[in-house]
Amino acid sequence: MTSLRLRHHRLPLWALVLTVVAVALPALASSRAQGAATGCTVTYTTNEWSGGFTAQIRVTNLGAALNGWRLEWAYGGDQQITSAWNAQVTQSGSAATAVNAPHNAVLAAGGSVDFGLQGTWRTADPAPTAFALNGTPCGGTATPTPTPTPTPTTPAECIGAGAAICSDFEDQTGTVPSGDWQTTAPDCQGTGKVSVDTSVAYSGTRSLRVDGGDGYCNHVFAASTRDLSAVGPVVYVRMRVRHTTALPVNHVTFVSMPDASQGGKALRVGGQNGALQWNRESDDATLPEQSPAGVALSTPLATGRWLCLRYQIDTSAQSMRTWVDDQEITGLRVDGVPTQNVDGQWLVRRTPPRPTGLRLGWESYGTGNDTLWFDDVALGSSPIGC
Repeated sequence: MTSLRLRHHRLPLWALVLTVVAVALPALASSRAQGAATGCTVTYTTNEWSGGFTAQIRVTNLGAALNGWRLEWAYGGDQQITSAWNAQVTQSGSAATAVNAPHNAVLAAGGSVDFGLQGTWRTADPAPTAFALNGTPCGGTATPTPTPTPTPTTPAECIGAGAAICSDFEDQTGTVPSGDWQTTAPDCQGTGKVSVDTSVAYSGTRSLRVDGGDGYCNHVFAASTRDLSAVGPVVYVRMRVRHTTALPVNHVTFVSMPDASQGGKALRVGGQNGALQWNRESDDATLPEQSPAGVALSTPLATGRWLCLRYQIDTSAQSMRTWVDDQEITGLRVDGVPTQNVDGQWLVRRTPPRPTGLRLGWESYGTGNDTLWFDDVALGSSPIGC
């Protein structure tokens, strides 16, 4: 293979901002919606990079219990919300509104609810300074908190996000994965291999390279040594991945997560019929279903360039979402309501996934090989943007 040397430089530290906003205000005389809020506290925590940001938002209800909630705020910059989780978030001009999801509609007196969002900005990204819960203001002022100084071996995007895994492989000193990453073939081993590569990287000087072989049961992975059993309730994953070969017709896997709800069998990200898919090892259920209509709701993966793969798994409810380069994949969304050709087959199992580990590599179940790279891998209980 022709040697390839690519580099993407990290943003300077001054371009990264972690902002925490906590605001509260006593009740006003009137309120709207299904419960009467008499006050609230909102914590708005951002992870910002050049041109983009994520925000984790916690709302604490200081009034009577609410059955259905709505949080409103306005942006002072040119932020544009692109996606959200654990709430339905809309934006009109500078005004943003978050409405509860079905599973978190009830907000007890003194209780809190968390949701998050991702967005873009061009010239300014100031934190909101006023919020209203069900029509009752929770106003206040923003107090920026500087980002902690990142260590040299940690991707800057996941500093401050409390990530259980945050690796750009710069701490690897040899060609064989070591330390936090160990080579494994959980079911059977073939011709594939994993190595630390210094010729191709998304950031820094190192990445994880996988030479994935074809043929039935040709498995090889680099497995994180971290126990992920306590991460949640929502597990957020972000990684850079670069494929040499398009996803084949036959079933392949390149991300594998041992799943306690399947007795340790794997929750898998890979491909089939040329499109990105989820696969459940215990019953071989796929998301989306492998029909022409289902496959059309997913997407092939580009080759020869780095992609940002991002997904979230709710361990307390049947809810999953997946993005490629910040574009959500319609066929890879689980909302708890079975839909033919999408997630009807997937929802036959009623227990939500409970990932306990992360493995990066290649599984082939027939024809299909690939050389691929992973870099800037992050996993935690808070979302991490691309």
